[in-house]
Amino acid sequence: MAKKKIDFMCTAFRDGFQSAYGARVQTPDFLPALEAARDAGISYFEAGGGARFQSLYFYCQEDAFDMMDAFRETAGPDANLQTLARGVNVVGLESQSSDIIKLHAEMFKKHGMTTIRNFDALNDVNNLIYSGQCIVDAGLKHQVVVTMMELPPGCTGAHDAAFYAKTLQDILDAQIPFDAVCFKDASGTAVPSKVYETIKQARKMLPSDAYIHFHTHETTGVSVLAYQAAIDAGADAIDLSLAPCSGGTCQPDVIVMWHALRGTDYTLDVDIEKIRGAEEVFKDCMKDYFLPPEAIAVEPLIPWSPMPGGALTANTQMLRDNGIMDRYPEMIKAMSDVVRRGGYGTSVTPVSQFYFQQAFNNVMFGPWEKIAEPYGKMVLGYFGKTPVPPDPEIVALASKQLELEPTTRSPIEMNDEDPTKGVAPARKTLEDNNLPTTDENIFIVAACKDKGLAFLQGKAQLGIRKIEPETPAAASAPASSELHLKVDGKAHTVRVDGGTVTVNGRAYQVEEASANEVSAAAAASEPAPAPKPAAPTPQPAAAPAANATPVKAQMPGVVLKTLVNVGDKVTHGQALMTLEAMKMEMPVPSPCDGVVAEINITQGEHVSNGQQLASIG
Repeated sequence: MAKKKIDFMCTAFRDGFQSAYGARVQTPDFLPALEAARDAGISYFEAGGGARFQSLYFYCQEDAFDMMDAFRETAGPDANLQTLARGVNVVGLESQSSDIIKLHAEMFKKHGMTTIRNFDALNDVNNLIYSGQCIVDAGLKHQVVVTMMELPPGCTGAHDAAFYAKTLQDILDAQIPFDAVCFKDASGTAVPSKVYETIKQARKMLPSDAYIHFHTHETTGVSVLAYQAAIDAGADAIDLSLAPCSGGTCQPDVIVMWHALRGTDYTLDVDIEKIRGAEEVFKDCMKDYFLPPEAIAVEPLIPWSPMPGGALTANTQMLRDNGIMDRYPEMIKAMSDVVRRGGYGTSVTPVSQFYFQQAFNNVMFGPWEKIAEPYGKMVLGYFGKTPVPPDPEIVALASKQLELEPTTRSPIEMNDEDPTKGVAPARKTLEDNNLPTTDENIFIVAACKDKGLAFLQGKAQLGIRKIEPETPAAASAPASSELHLKVDGKAHTVRVDGGTVTVNGRAYQVEEASANEVSAAAAASEPAPAPKPAAPTPQPAAAPAANATPVKAQMPGVVLKTLVNVGDKVTHGQALMTLEAMKMEMPVPSPCDGVVAEINITQGEHVSNGQQLASIG
């Protein structure tokens, strides 16, 4: 009897990057590996979307549309290139208006994509109706999704096979057009028995020729068992990856699953020696990238969090950026309560990020002292309906702190009424900054906000981590250090990390110079003697320093923008600047009425907890 062929999508160059490197990988570095995978016979790739859209603008100084073009050119005209979309959130953390949702599908089609996997983290089918139709109308294949996870031990509600069957029935009843159905377990926590029951029921509910895809991660160590259960229940396809972006927080390796299926009635139908060769090329391509230790290990505590593989390293990279990686275990521990009281939305982006942001706040500020805006909006209904009602106490706290009332209106309806969202305000932002108003630029600004604008203005920061070759001079130096200096009265943050020196958030590659090079540079920059200047006239400060009230950072982060200037009058509670941490924008309020006496930071600068940012006289 012939073996049943199990299809697989290679996730190495999208979810693999997100799960292993926090999505911070530059395109030229991986294209040789993509070519090798193509030559090994792989023709179905995950090529973009998800965090691999925003991250290119945020950390890689690259345009995601250029990356997709290069991906198509390398993979070839016949490859099935799939991206990941978050329903009405498309490829961001916040929901969008209908014109941006439509533009998303059109732009991804224009830039060479074949299929979009489209999910809603709350399993609110209303968020899939319009987004799914836009995907089909753009000429793309639509893979509609039911999101899965296991609840933390001791919790009950929503996430069982019956709930997933109901979600699938809601999709069918809504007559959403689709080419395939995917059951997506981003945290890798769904137990294999539930996976089997879920797909078994789906196979009975769907037409006999329906294409069923199952997705999981190795984060909790049960991915191969889960894939075997899905295949036994009737799944047609699974997601697999390639080393070094396999196992741990990623998908299982193609070789691992090939081995697991040996002696069964199933086959991946691959030339395993060619796959091995492609992996060697991939390892060589990625050898200079810092691979976080948590990315390559099974984490037994994840069922209590549950943290998706694709979010775990993205968050730990941001914790490293801000010098607070030591607080990570506390944040993982805090996630269980956040999930339990938040309505049991599936822990997949953006909801997984909402969970982690709230856990972050609970650790940094005290339990439930500060509601993270996205988490608060979720429990208030601004992203759709949660699987079960959130804790009423948390709803009340969110309503009070965010000054928002709970809602049952659809996100698209509210966003279409929001004058700050949509094509028109994005176009105006571009015009105001003398930038081309292309459809691509409009979408970049809509999806990436200020960071997208900064990229288009040439101000994007480089945030990838590579392993620098050790030199004798650097061998005895600390691996990383951070200094806060004042030069001519102006504060600067300097971080030294191997051969990378970051000054006020801008990274520079450095190496030791010889004495001759230093002497030559000094001579070239030596100014000609100048006449002795007259004594300068003292400039009055906005307020005497002795009487000024310091404004200090309540948490580490990056200065996204300053909203006031020295000499401006401000009132108590007025926002002076915006910090960003863990993909959250947090206003820094004035502690009193007064006048801005000094501003001690610059845009793009990393600041530490308690660092003085400004003073009010």
